[in-house]
Amino acid sequence: MNWSHLSARFFTSLSPAPPSVDDEVWVDEHLLPGERALWVQMNNQDRRHSVTVARRFLDARPDATREEVAGAILHDVGKLECGLGTFGRVVATVVGPRTARFKSYFRHELIGAHMAHECGSDPATVALIWGRGPAALALRSSDHA
Repeated sequence: MNWSHLSARFFTSLSPAPPSVDDEVWVDEHLLPGERALWVQMNNQDRRHSVTVARRFLDARPDATREEVAGAILHDVGKLECGLGTFGRVVATVVGPRTARFKSYFRHELIGAHMAHECGSDPATVALIWGRGPAALALRSSDHA
């Protein structure tokens, strides 16, 4: 477990501020309408995180396709299902998948991939959200930087 990444993510999760207007515009350039509908359901903290990770991903993988960037933006969308806030996620991380909500938190990649598939995302987007495909390592590195 990468405690420095988790610690940094925790402290940035404390601010309720939404993504900047520039970030919102940038996201709109990379998401299909159904994908955008998923993204706006995420809380402000997760949306800010998704932009940070996707921008790092694009720096690491400058030839990334729109579909791959969409996957990077939506990489945590499956966390919507667990309904856990910052502190609930901390508890889940520490104690493991002991409850149904904690289990869905630990399965968020698969859940998010299913959500993306259902909204009409390209298979490459779905695969990346699930942590699969040629860009998966770049996404993982970008998420844990």
